[in-house]
Amino acid sequence: MLLTGIIILLFYYIWKRFADLAFKYNHNKKWIYGVLGIVVYYGGTLIGGLILGFLTVIFDFTINWENNFLMSIIGVPFGLATCYATYYFLHKKWEREVIVIDSIDDIGKITQD
Repeated sequence: MLLTGIIILLFYYIWKRFADLAFKYNHNKKWIYGVLGIVVYYGGTLIGGLILGFLTVIFDFTINWENNFLMSIIGVPFGLATCYATYYFLHKKWEREVIVIDSIDDIGKITQD
């Protein structure tokens, strides 16, 4: 029960960070980016599980796969890492796309990068 509450708070935090990022850079449908953050989290935990599965086969060590609490705890770093990487990528991408206008006279002028 405690883990469920922590995961719900974690999902809220992920959703909020991605939605605030979309709001900061004026992207429409900010809630979609919040949902994207949660989907990326689950994708990261899936990738982490696959990596653990391959490592147990290759190096022949044992993990108690029936222990759901342990599997949830092991998956959190993988999910957070993929969320951070996606957030960083979107932040840098949108930061480069922002056009800074110093004055109203600069609107319509061609800028060279």
